[in-house]
Amino acid sequence: MAVKLKLPPNRSIAEKPLWETVLIIVSIVCTFTLLILGITFSYYSNKYKQVVDERLSRPLFNQTPRIYAAPREVRVGQKLTASAVAQQLRIAGYSGSGNASPMGTYELRGESISVHPGPQSYHSQEGATISFDDGMVTSISGDARQQLSAYELEPQLITSLSEGANRVKRRIVTYNDLPQPLVQAVTSIEDRRFFSHGGVDYIRLIGALRSDLLAGRKREGGSTLTMQLARGFFLTPEKRFKRKLIEIAITFQLEHHYNKQEIFTMYANEIPLGQQGSFGIYGFGEAAQAYFGKDVRQLDLSECALLAGMIQHPSFLNPYRHPQRAINRRNVVLDAMVDTGDITPAQAEAARREPLHLAPGTIDGGLAPYFIDIVHDQIVRNYGESQYSSQGLRVYSSLDPDLQEVANQAVSDGMKTVDELVEAKRKRSKHPETIASPQVALVALNPHTGQVLALVGGRNYGISQLNHAVANRPTGSIFKPFVYAAAFNTSLAGTQLTAPATVVDTAENANPNADSTIAGDPQQNGATPPPPDPGLHHGLFTEVTLLNNDPTTFEGGYAPRNYGHHGVGEVTARYALQYSLNNATVELAQMVGYDNVAALARDAGIRSAQGTPAIALGAYGATPIEMAGAYTTFANGGARILPWEIASVRAANGDPLTDHQPDVKPILDPRVAYLTTNMLQNVLNTGTAAGVRSRGFLAPAAAKTGTSRDAWFAGYTSNLICVIWVGNDDYSDIKLEGAQAAAPIWAEFMKRAIQLPQYSDTRDFSIPQGVDLVKLDKNTNLLADPTCPENYYAAFLEGTAPHNTCSHPNDDGRNFFQKLFGLGGPQQPLPPSHAPTVLPPGQPQQPGNPGVQSAQNGDQEKPKAKKRGFFSRLFGGKKDDQQQQDQQQQQSPQ
Repeated sequence: MAVKLKLPPNRSIAEKPLWETVLIIVSIVCTFTLLILGITFSYYSNKYKQVVDERLSRPLFNQTPRIYAAPREVRVGQKLTASAVAQQLRIAGYSGSGNASPMGTYELRGESISVHPGPQSYHSQEGATISFDDGMVTSISGDARQQLSAYELEPQLITSLSEGANRVKRRIVTYNDLPQPLVQAVTSIEDRRFFSHGGVDYIRLIGALRSDLLAGRKREGGSTLTMQLARGFFLTPEKRFKRKLIEIAITFQLEHHYNKQEIFTMYANEIPLGQQGSFGIYGFGEAAQAYFGKDVRQLDLSECALLAGMIQHPSFLNPYRHPQRAINRRNVVLDAMVDTGDITPAQAEAARREPLHLAPGTIDGGLAPYFIDIVHDQIVRNYGESQYSSQGLRVYSSLDPDLQEVANQAVSDGMKTVDELVEAKRKRSKHPETIASPQVALVALNPHTGQVLALVGGRNYGISQLNHAVANRPTGSIFKPFVYAAAFNTSLAGTQLTAPATVVDTAENANPNADSTIAGDPQQNGATPPPPDPGLHHGLFTEVTLLNNDPTTFEGGYAPRNYGHHGVGEVTARYALQYSLNNATVELAQMVGYDNVAALARDAGIRSAQGTPAIALGAYGATPIEMAGAYTTFANGGARILPWEIASVRAANGDPLTDHQPDVKPILDPRVAYLTTNMLQNVLNTGTAAGVRSRGFLAPAAAKTGTSRDAWFAGYTSNLICVIWVGNDDYSDIKLEGAQAAAPIWAEFMKRAIQLPQYSDTRDFSIPQGVDLVKLDKNTNLLADPTCPENYYAAFLEGTAPHNTCSHPNDDGRNFFQKLFGLGGPQQPLPPSHAPTVLPPGQPQQPGNPGVQSAQNGDQEKPKAKKRGFFSRLFGGKKDDQQQQDQQQQQSPQ
């Protein structure tokens, strides 16, 4: 039976309903679009899989060296508190006893703190318990309960060296290093479904697209943390559709290679969080230190929320520049954490009430960038670029962060004054012109170790990275002490000074760069000092040896000149150095021998010194660091010690690679070093450097000004050397004396330095055996007696002091028996065991600084010890106890 089928009529598209036609077209377009997108996405996935694989085959972050400060030493008797020690340990990465850190732990119990170094500690030492009372360290005991006089704390991590040309700073952290509130804060504000999605949050992405379409512009971002990480690692900031596809392709690759904790760790180390100085802050580890001065593990809820909030716009939300914006954003993050259930409303409210506890400017913020550059150059030079950038070296430096802060502040304040002086000179000039701002350098050393404690290489690192602390400049008159030290060597050898060659008195060819002097002598009321014993003239050199200061033309036509009215006649060596007299100093160098002066200078580290007349006035160049090292010769008992910045370099696991070996070279007898120091004390108290005293620095010290085309000041205490340089980069004349431009910076630095616990124990300079400190009359430079009330102390090698007294200039002064047996010299007051530091008139005594007294009261004699009897002196009998005690004090180490 045949069956008939009834087919539907064949309709054209035109006959179909409009909605059906549109649906077909949309389907075709979508299919085609998806096909194109699929092909494109597949292409980029394959292409960037190779890129991602190659990138992930290498370390994700450069393991640049980490730079640590010098260990802080805690000493019994030091002014310190337990909470301050705890803060130092927290900064160094220690944790409380409840949460062990590999760096170490501590237990704070009222007025004591117990320190327990961990396996990653710098020290292979036992722990200690430090006890305090009323803000002072009272005792330190080791783990075995033995009593210790001092204990070194863990060195503070001050920075990681920057990565590449972009000057990026980061401190690598692990996921376990991150406090849980920080993870919650980041995910609640940036990616709430991070731990559940596969890299792309489609729900959030669709919501963001819908919001943007309704607003007609881009308002919301749909990027997940993994997508942000993909952008940061592989892509440029451009916003194009093509880049979004690539970003998603890379996101899937990252999600395929790593778990969520690993991805979050990479994100935590990569995210940019602002700028500090010339460095970009990358990652939460660096940001925690930069903004709060903390290890990331010590961040509280409020601080975690603030850092998480900064991710949106780090510069706009910088808490230093825009504190209120940062607080408002922090509070938004806290609300988001309440919404996600990570914290309670009460916790959020408590965190909202917290003020910004920002750290003061940190070292990364510009406190020691020139010092860090020196360390960087040494590491690259010694280990090579590859090991520098990839091995995670741990570099333990010489830097004292507290002293570095003092140095920066002193330079900042001092250069404002220099700018004012320069501007005043410009306005007074007949031809006013624009003058560049002078540059500056400061170097501070431990004189007994060579440790570079603080260093400033310029006034603004962001503007100029030229490190003036290592720039070679003519040293001017801060070199002169080496001439006088070389002369003292002649006396030590029993050699008389060579009489000067015939000279021509002339004022022609005067040196315009001579050191300025101060008019008027507080000791002589402006008069040229009278001659000492005639037998000392051109003989064994002493402080009172006569030198000719007439304008003179020396060998090769060299004709220096002096400023002020100190330019004619014969003067004592003490007076010549006190007022930095040029002709007298060059004459002394001629008598000693220019080559001998140059040899001493080169031994001290001034390598460019040559044996010409110009050497006496510092014509040859040296860097501020080299001059600081050269001055250790005087401050360190005659032994020169080279400055150093790196104490130890260790591998990432803590294994030592290299340790610093001090470069010490004895070049002066301790007696000569002290004699030079004694003369430099006089320069500071009553000479060209006396302005330091009027600025309130009253501790025992020795110093010298210097002026060439630059301004210099070099000085030291018993435990600190500081050299200041101020000058122009183009070598033009700064037209300011060292006493004007450099001395105020030195005074401010030293004044603040001795307030720090570690430099507060400044003492008088110890007198070595073989040096006599005697009291001389100011008018005759002979031994003072009761008839000559105006007097001063001067130091002499044994047997070289004047023999006559001011009231009997031509008498022997010995009694009958002394003359009979040829014994002794004239009676003289027993000198004090320490060199007195006499202040300018009107200056008060400095409390707590022994040996400092007011010039208003004059130099006070110590009570005389009981004299030995005649036979005791005749046959060398034993000294009485008081004299033995005085001798022991004179020989005591610094």
